[in-house]
Parts: sequence; C-alpha cells; structure tokens
Amino acid sequence: MRIHLVDGTYELFRSHFGAPPRKAPDGREVGATVGLLRSLFMLVATPGVTHVACAFDHVIESFRNDLFPGYKTGDGVEAALLAQFPLAERAVAALGIVVWPMVEFEADDALATAAFRFKDHPDVEQVVICSPDKDLAQAVSGVSVVCWDRRRDIVLDDDGVFRKFGVRPHSIPDWLALVGDAADGLPGVPAWGAKSAAAVLSRFDHLEAIPEDAGQLGLPPGRASRLVASLAAHREEAFLYRRLATLRDDVPLEERLADLEWRGATAELEEVCRELGDEGLLKRVTERRDPRA
Repeated sequence: MRIHLVDGTYELFRSHFGAPPRKAPDGREVGATVGLLRSLFMLVATPGVTHVACAFDHVIESFRNDLFPGYKTGDGVEAALLAQFPLAERAVAALGIVVWPMVEFEADDALATAAFRFKDHPDVEQVVICSPDKDLAQAVSGVSVVCWDRRRDIVLDDDGVFRKFGVRPHSIPDWLALVGDAADGLPGVPAWGAKSAAAVLSRFDHLEAIPEDAGQLGLPPGRASRLVASLAAHREEAFLYRRLATLRDDVPLEERLADLEWRGATAELEEVCRELGDEGLLKRVTERRDPRA
C-alpha cells in the first residue's frame, strides 16, 4: 500500500490564493476550506489511495519561536485565511481523513514523524508526502519516501532531491541553514547562495564537516575564502538555523497504520457541507461507493 500524508497548511494556503473568494450562507469567507475539501476528495477518490492523513499548523507558531525570535509567525497572514484553520480541520475530519492539528510542533514535523514511523512497515510500499515544501525534502528516503507536488504533478525521490537542490536529503537542513528560507524567517549565512551551498555540501554533507581551509573546498580561491570567512563569523547562527530547519521525527502521533485507512466520510460531512454552502460536494461524496466497503 501507499500512504499519502498531506500538508494541510500548504493546501489551505494554495486554495485561498488559487481560487475565487467564496461566502458561506452565514457570510463567512470559506473559499479556502471549500477548495481544500474538494481537493482532498479528489485525492481519496483516486484509485490506489487507501491510507491518508492531513497535518495542519493549528497555531502558526511552535517550539522554534522560543529558539529564534525571527522565526515565522502568523503575522501578515490574512485574517480571512487564519479564521478558516479550525473550520478546515473540522471539514477534513468530516471527510473521514485523520487530522493532526499541531500546536507545539509544526505540520511538517507531524508529516516527517509519520513518514519515519511507517516507511519500514512490511505492508507499506511507499510513503507519499503531498507537499512541494523544500523543508520536507529532508524526509525523502530512496524511493520509499517521496515528496509529491500535486499541483504540478512532480515527484521527488532521493535522486530528484539531488537534481533539484544539489544535495542529498540528509543535507537539506544544512543547505537551508546556509542559504536561508524566507518563508520560515531564516536569514541564512552571508555570502552563501544555493549554488555555493550545494557545491560544498555535496562533498562534505554537514556544517561541521566543512573545512576551515578554503583550499579544500574545491572552489575558486577568492570565492572559497569568502565562504569560509563568513561561516567562521556566523558559525553559531548557522548551527541554530540548522536546528530550526531540522524536522522532528518524534511527534506523539497516536494513530496506527490501520487508523489511516480511508473508509468514507463521516455523518458530520452533511452538516459541514451545508455550513459551507457546498451541498454539491456532499452529493459527489455520497454517490461515490467505496470498493472496499
């Protein structure tokens, strides 16, 4: 079997910015939730999709904010989108999909934990992380754990991660520490860009293995000297950024593999669809007969 682990936060943002606004009968903006719900129904209605879970950033802060004040928060996120997170979680659960609402941890941590937990299960052929988020590339493992960008239908296995970033999955946190990640509030290390970081980490894997002798980097002398000097001056920050970029694999998820099997929508979906003003989706879900039922 394949397990599909969905980045609900990404999907909700994508639906919010990729579809027209939509009002519920009570006047609330619900376009992102409707788009997400329809997208996930398309996923579970796809042949071969049997086991699914969806993680959300229930609060767009985590333990990382205690480590670094500049780490991302919900500031700047449109109020109409933030207000839909509880509704989206409820709607996805009503569709019959396991929901992981993260507070102390982040949605990416939950997805990484589940991938780590289930990838070696004898009944699992592959874990598919449904997200284009570069943070999650570190969870890729050979072809047994892959990232799938559903919008562009691009799948990244281990070799795919290397082709895209120039490093293997285990070096992604180091790469993010050097390059930075504006979406997460990581500034990176001055003078280090994506190409420089890939060139160095493809040889040395991790920050602590990068030599202090510029001549060992295998780069033009002037460029190598600038990189070594900058890393030496910002070494402590670089290690902090790597810690922030490293996904956790110990999130206390209660579900077992069997709990992730999609068995159809719950009775609450009818109420949710009426609340959203989308009874057309309810009709589609009701008409679909689960071949495993």
